[in-house]
Amino acid sequence: MLAAMPDSAPSPLSAGGTSPRDGGDACPGTLRLHRADDGALARVRIPGGVLSADRADALLAVAGRFGDGELHLTSRGNVQLRGLDAECGGGPAELLGAAGLLPSAAHERARNIVASPLAGLDGSPPVGGWLSELDSLVCGSAAAAALSGRFLFALDSGRGDVDALGADVTLIGEGGDCLLRVGAADEVFRLPSADGPRAALLTAELFLRAARDSGAWRVKDLPDDVRTALVRTVGATAGPVVHRPRPRTAKAPAPGPVTAPDSSTPATTTVTVTAISVGVPLGRLAPAQWRLLTETARRYGNELRLTPWRGIVIPGPFGPPGPSTQPAQSGRAAEALDALAAAGLITGPDSPWTGVGACIGHPGCAKSLSDVRAEAGAAVGPVGRLPVYWSGCERRCGHPHGEWIDVVVTPEGHRISHVRGEHRDPRTVVRNDPAALASAVSGARA
Repeated sequence: MLAAMPDSAPSPLSAGGTSPRDGGDACPGTLRLHRADDGALARVRIPGGVLSADRADALLAVAGRFGDGELHLTSRGNVQLRGLDAECGGGPAELLGAAGLLPSAAHERARNIVASPLAGLDGSPPVGGWLSELDSLVCGSAAAAALSGRFLFALDSGRGDVDALGADVTLIGEGGDCLLRVGAADEVFRLPSADGPRAALLTAELFLRAARDSGAWRVKDLPDDVRTALVRTVGATAGPVVHRPRPRTAKAPAPGPVTAPDSSTPATTTVTVTAISVGVPLGRLAPAQWRLLTETARRYGNELRLTPWRGIVIPGPFGPPGPSTQPAQSGRAAEALDALAAAGLITGPDSPWTGVGACIGHPGCAKSLSDVRAEAGAAVGPVGRLPVYWSGCERRCGHPHGEWIDVVVTPEGHRISHVRGEHRDPRTVVRNDPAALASAVSGARA
């Protein structure tokens, strides 16, 4: 099926090396830090957001020893460490490498992979096999070391959640097959599931060839004719074409228990609690919160899944259903969720923080015009129908996808607009009135 596509060469760069376009790609990593107003910043790639409890411990140790102690979740399920001493040298990388979080220095910023966080937990198929294989293939490809820190792979279990995130290369589970999407194209290519990871890598390598003249970092940045030719080249060797428009709204896991049919009782409609899901207010975790999450994971499935919506899923099993008044709860899940709620995490849909996000803002970012995190906190109120994202400048770092309320600080005031994909409704500007701002945001989310 893929015989006509060029094979990836083994990488001679596993111990280091540089991308030929490093000079223009400013995305931070673990080896190249970004200087922010609150100190240096490291972004640690966590492919698929999947962490063992031991690796979570290592991240906390690095944050505490070299940074401000907090861990910040990103919109790609990665972790940022802030407040690092600019002279910390290779200390963070050494500790992260010892924990297995830096398998290839040459590829550390290319390992951008998001995956459906509930895959294998809610009745949808698992994608762990794809994830392990794709990460290994990326780290073994000399060409893939040139992918920018912006380039994104997505592994969707068929739920449509991460397919909606606008990745450059997406694999979508469908029965025993998979569908391969290039950029945002509505046409996808059907492949045997086992061929998916290699097809994804080879598509990325073909993108790099197509981008040589334009210097594009992502598929969407290619000139239209070049992008069309890339999709045609992939399709010529990949498989049959299927028309499947990309979902426009990315749906995050709901906070609370995650359930699936109980496989031990196939003849009944019994469900079991397979995981718990929590949201993280503004994506920022204090050491005690991270430690509690890690301890909870170690007690059950020994795994944490960081989501692209700045949440965390902890797989179980958590046991059989609870009382009839709470058919989706197990005693152990309820106990764990109660402890996490007491620590300040979002464990149910009624939290005022549900759907509220913000960039780092002032004083951490010099480009921000305001302390948007404090403003977002001051404006929280009843849970809104739509998520809201606060940005300290026009760059909107980390903004969500799909439909949301966009609050951007400008010299004229806070500009509020309703975003639907590529479309924006008429904008409202609120000037220097916190009460009016909170009211306007609440009304827009209703």
